[in-house]
Amino acid sequence: MAELNIGKHCEIESCKQKDFLPFVCSSCSGVFCLEHRSRDSHSCPEVLVKKEIGSGGSTSYPCSCEDCKGKELLPVICPHCEKHFCLTHRHQDDHKCEKLEIPKPRMAATQELVQKIVESKKNAPPSKGRKGAKNAATAAKVALMKLKMHASGDKGLPQTERTYLQVFLPKEAEDPSLPMFFCSKWSAGKVVDFAASQASLKNNNNVLTAKKLRLCHPETGEAFRMDASLQSLLSNTDCPLHNGGNVILEYLDNESSGLDDVTAYIYSS
Repeated sequence: MAELNIGKHCEIESCKQKDFLPFVCSSCSGVFCLEHRSRDSHSCPEVLVKKEIGSGGSTSYPCSCEDCKGKELLPVICPHCEKHFCLTHRHQDDHKCEKLEIPKPRMAATQELVQKIVESKKNAPPSKGRKGAKNAATAAKVALMKLKMHASGDKGLPQTERTYLQVFLPKEAEDPSLPMFFCSKWSAGKVVDFAASQASLKNNNNVLTAKKLRLCHPETGEAFRMDASLQSLLSNTDCPLHNGGNVILEYLDNESSGLDDVTAYIYSS
């Protein structure tokens, strides 16, 4: 006679008690035992986000595009006209950049962009010290909590393995971006496949001659290796992704190593 598998284990790492009548938190959807069923006892993240949002104090950056009410928690600056924009209007043609030029050969344009980035870093204002770092940390925490409230993903993933990202989609997509969560153990290739399925995007990554959907860094525009794990991208000391941050999903040619000079914009810190 087969053994019945009844009940679930508490998601608190130090507990893991199997409860035959487990409690599901109505806020974070986590599964807990009788002892940890209350929001306070399992440190419910949804309670923290409401406190963070209600306390205010974080800085937001409005989009310079006319009639757009979009705001970002971190500044997104066009390296050409040097104005703030939301990620939806980050492309030069989307915000009708006053300094939009005729496309140059890729290598020359990339070299020019790199030079502009280097010069902008040299002329950047000095850091505001501890206060600025504290505000940035608070903004990042609030961004993560907001994503947790609306992100879609595999509900079967344990809370401890979830990585939350705001995925900015190709221009062909119906929505400019979607909040999602992924398993930190997945490869970038699996993240791409899952995100494409969630956003109902055409995915021809198994077709040799077709353009490929690639996951790109929101600051450098670099396309990640498809076999790189999400966990390794989060721990990269040079230019990491951030849990609760942004990532760009875009169709690229097979020989392309990332986004071109029109789309690869830099976040100021």
